[in-house]
Amino acid sequence: MTDPQYRYDMDAPVDTPPERVVSLVPSVTESLFDLGLGGRLVGVTSFCTRPTDGVAALPKIGGTKTPDVQKIIDLRPDLVIANHEENRKEDVEALEAAGVKVWVTYPQTVPDCFNLLWNIMYLFDHTAMVERVRWIERSYDWVLGATKAREDRDGRLTRVFAPIWLNPLMTPTADTYMSDLLAVCGGENVFAQRADGRYPRIEWAEVEAAQPEVILLPSEPFAFGEQHLPLFQKLDVPAAKHGRIHLVDGALLTWHGTRIGFALQQIPPLLEVQP
Repeated sequence: MTDPQYRYDMDAPVDTPPERVVSLVPSVTESLFDLGLGGRLVGVTSFCTRPTDGVAALPKIGGTKTPDVQKIIDLRPDLVIANHEENRKEDVEALEAAGVKVWVTYPQTVPDCFNLLWNIMYLFDHTAMVERVRWIERSYDWVLGATKAREDRDGRLTRVFAPIWLNPLMTPTADTYMSDLLAVCGGENVFAQRADGRYPRIEWAEVEAAQPEVILLPSEPFAFGEQHLPLFQKLDVPAAKHGRIHLVDGALLTWHGTRIGFALQQIPPLLEVQP
C-alpha cells in the first residue's frame, strides 16, 4: 500500500513556526486542535472529521489520496503536513514543485506517536498542552507495565486478529502502528510475522488456523458493522466461542496522535482474557 521509496521526514522543512497549515492527515488535524493549534489550519481533507466543530468551517481540499493540489497551493500554506502511508508521493512532489513546504510524517510505533506530538509543539513554539502529552505518556508507561506484568504471569499475551478490510480480508503485520499499539495494550497480533507485505491478504482458513482469542472489527478504513458480525461468529476460533468479537472505533487503532490517549484507556480491557 506504500511506495517503499517514498521518503518521510523526522523534522519539518521550515525554520519558523508556521501560521498557515494544511493537514492531509486526519489524526494530525485532530492533534493540532487538541494541542491548541487548530487556529493555524487553513485547509483539511474531507476525511478530517474530528473535532466536528473545529473542522466544519475549514476549506476541504479533497481526500487523503485525491487532494486538489491547486486548491492547496491557492491557500498559500506555510506548511502542508502529510503522511508517508496515507498520502501519495505524486501529490507531495507536485506541491513541492510549486514551492510548498511539505512535512511527510510516518509514526510506526506508539513512541513514534509521542515523538510526533513533541515535534509539533516544538515546531509551532506552542507548549500549552505539554502537561496533557505528559499525562498520555504516563498512561502509556502504566499500560505497558501492566502488559509486561501480565505477560510474565501468563507467559504470553492475548492472541488478537484485527482486520482492516473485508474483500479481500486484510490485516496489518508487525511493522505497523496498529500492531505495535495492540502489543502495548496486551495483544499479540496473530499475523504479525507474515512476510508478504505490511497489509497482507488473509484467507478465512488462516484466521481459523491462527486461533485468535479476540477479534477487533474497526470502523475504518473498512467500515465493519453489525452486519459483518455473523461472518466472524461462525469461525471455529476462541474469540467466536467466547463472545469476544468487538466492534471498535477504527480511530483508536489507526489514528496516531492525541487519539492514543483514548486508545490506551479503551483497548486494554477488550484484550483481557483469563488463561
